Amino acid sequence: MPSTASPRAETRQNRGPAAAADNRRALIAAAREVYAEGGLAAPFSAVAKRAGVGQGSLYRHFPDRTALAVAVFEDNVRDLEEYTAAPERTIEDLLDRVVDQAVVSTAFIQLVTADLTDSRVAVLGERFYGVVERLVTRDHAAGRIGGHVEIEDVTMATGMLAMELARTDAAARPAASARARRLFRAAFAPR
Repeated sequence: MPSTASPRAETRQNRGPAAAADNRRALIAAAREVYAEGGLAAPFSAVAKRAGVGQGSLYRHFPDRTALAVAVFEDNVRDLEEYTAAPERTIEDLLDRVVDQAVVSTAFIQLVTADLTDSRVAVLGERFYGVVERLVTRDHAAGRIGGHVEIEDVTMATGMLAMELARTDAAARPAASARARRLFRAAFAPR
């Protein structure tokens, strides 16, 4: 006798370790959505639910919120590394991308910056420093920024911009970003 159960009613087959990478990606994507909507007050369990995975999978990949925030920022740093690798990219391009990332990662900024000595966070800081170093060198050589501008100036500017956007109401973020960018342009301009 044929089964009357619909294919959707059947339980998903557990793919075990083969699903780990997909689950991790789904959890990171879900975390971006959950915390963008509800901020850090959103329950950690909501991430697993949104990703369509079990709580066990969430905790296997991310034992705490900081681990999840680090994973989000690892994706962000990887994106910045790839995006700024093209020789035509500038500090202005970096600031554009940081604004885009900060807007969707605001809740995680507090977590990642809470303990900058955390080894998980420190590695991301070193990678980001490398991105900025490449752009500062490139922009110095092209005369787009003054010789007085140091790598630390640009890393500080990006951090200030991200923190300002994280604490600014969503509707006011475009104006805050534009104001900060005008200040940075003036500060970085050749003298």
